[in-house]
Amino acid sequence: MITTNCPLPFNDTDCVLMAHGGGGRMTHKLISSIFYPAFRNPLLEQDHDGCVFPVETGRMAYSTDSFVVDPIFFPGGDIGDLAVNGTVNDLACCGAHPLYLTAGFILEEGLPLSDLTRIVQSMKKAADRAGVQIVAGDTKVVERGKCDKLFINTSGIGVVPKDIHIAPNRVKDNDVVICSGPIGVHGITILSARESLGFETNLKSDTISLNNMISGLLTNIEDVHVLRDPTRGGVSGTLNEIAQAAGMEIILDEASLPIPDAVRGASEILGLDPLYVANEGLVLVILPAAEAEKALTVMHRYPEGKDAVIIGRVSDTGNTIVKMKTIYGNYLIIDMLSGEQLPRIC
Repeated sequence: MITTNCPLPFNDTDCVLMAHGGGGRMTHKLISSIFYPAFRNPLLEQDHDGCVFPVETGRMAYSTDSFVVDPIFFPGGDIGDLAVNGTVNDLACCGAHPLYLTAGFILEEGLPLSDLTRIVQSMKKAADRAGVQIVAGDTKVVERGKCDKLFINTSGIGVVPKDIHIAPNRVKDNDVVICSGPIGVHGITILSARESLGFETNLKSDTISLNNMISGLLTNIEDVHVLRDPTRGGVSGTLNEIAQAAGMEIILDEASLPIPDAVRGASEILGLDPLYVANEGLVLVILPAAEAEKALTVMHRYPEGKDAVIIGRVSDTGNTIVKMKTIYGNYLIIDMLSGEQLPRIC
C-alpha cells in the first residue's frame, strides 16, 4: 500500500483511467487520496505487500468472497458495504470473531472517482460497525467494457473461541431452524433497482453485519449446531446443503415463513419463489429445541434479529431433503436450483 502524508485531491468529474492501474504516479494518487484515508490503521501503516499481525491462541477462521452486484448502488446499500458485510457474516457463521479483512478492487476504465470514493467510504462505515479493520488490498484497472464498473473481492480472518464448534454434522434429530428476519428482501431490492425490469418496491436491502448478534447468541447458548447466511440460492439452497451434509431431513412450516408481502408480490410478478431469492442480512440457526426460546430472546435484543422466528425442524428419517408443510397441510419438496435464478445479485 502506497501512502503520502497529504492525500492528493481530484475533481468530481474525474474517472478511473488505465494509468490508475499501472503502478506509477497515478496509482499512487488513487490509493493515497481514496483508499488509504478511509482504511488507515496501524496494520495498514506497515506499508508492505501484506500485513503482519499477532495470532491469538486457538483456532482461526478464514473466508473469501467476490462481489459483482448490479447495480452497484441500490436501496439500503451498495457493493462496498455488501462486500464487507458478506465476508464478516461468513466468518461469524463459522463461530469466529472477525478481525481483519483485505479488499481487492477490479476497476473499469471510466468509473467516476466520486462513485469509487462513495463506495470506499461505505466500506469504511461497514467495517467500523462490524469492528473489523481492512489491513491490505489491491487495485487493478481494466479497459472500458472489460468489467462492469467495479468488482470487489474481500477476504477475512477471525478467531474461533474455545469450545465453539459450528458444523452441519452436529445437526441432530428434533433440532429447530430459526430464521433471523424477513426472507428475500435483498434479492428483490436488487431486481427492483434494475431499470430494465420496470417495477418498483419500497424494499431496502437487508445487508448488515451479523457478527454482534451471533456473538451474543454464542455467548448465551452453549449448543448452537449450525449458523449459515442464506445468500445465493436463498433459504432453500442453504438448507438443502445442510440437509445433505448432515444426513437429515429438514421440514419447513409455510405458515411460519417470514416473507414480506412486497417480496411475495414481486416474486409472483417475476415468476420467482422467495425461498430461492438471495439474502444478505439473514442467518439461519439450527440448535436443540430446548434452547430455541432462549435463543429467540437473545436475537430479539438486536435490530437485525428483532423478527427472528422458528421456521422448521430437523427429522432423522434417513432422507436428506428439505420439504415444506403447506398452509393446506400437505407437503412439498423444496429442492435446490439447477442453475442461476438471479444473476449478479451479490
